[in-house]
Amino acid sequence: MPKGVTKRRPITVTALLDAALALFAEQGFGATSIAEICARAGLTKGAYYSNFSDKDELFLALFDREWNVRLQRLRQALPSVVDEAERQWLLVSAEFGLHAVRRPPLARRLLEHEARGRAALAALLTEKLAAAGRVPLLPVEDLTRLIVMVVEGENLHTLTEHAAGHTESTTARWGLVETLMDRLSAPEGDIDD
Repeated sequence: MPKGVTKRRPITVTALLDAALALFAEQGFGATSIAEICARAGLTKGAYYSNFSDKDELFLALFDREWNVRLQRLRQALPSVVDEAERQWLLVSAEFGLHAVRRPPLARRLLEHEARGRAALAALLTEKLAAAGRVPLLPVEDLTRLIVMVVEGENLHTLTEHAAGHTESTTARWGLVETLMDRLSAPEGDIDD
């Protein structure tokens, strides 16, 4: 698959990722064909295969893009809400996680992408804690993993509540994250070496 850089490549990739996210959320990862992704994006299969070898590779690119979006929100201190974009991503990422569990080589690839995302988040947490004059009480990688689990779990719970007809907006996940950060870090001077 040729990967030469062209001026249109970023536009093509964005169109494919946007189309895939929408279709995966509407129909599911497994039920969506490459032909449907191309049709939704207004592109040919040739354009698809010049950028991605298969749907798994496309999802991993989508995964990296979504992690970057969330990291940018955190850098700007904009708490995420479970809006339609967040809802789509939760549906797609949960399904793909199960897809990967059934395919060990793909699971390893997904874990590599998750590790890069968590490493970037760990760096951001370290920076935010340092700016607040605090240090983590456990390895920052463990704190990061806990925060990711809390946010993903709470987001999925919120989606389930909304699907059941509960319309109240919940921000519990951010309170939980703040509690984790507070309880699992301490002022710099309070730590014995």
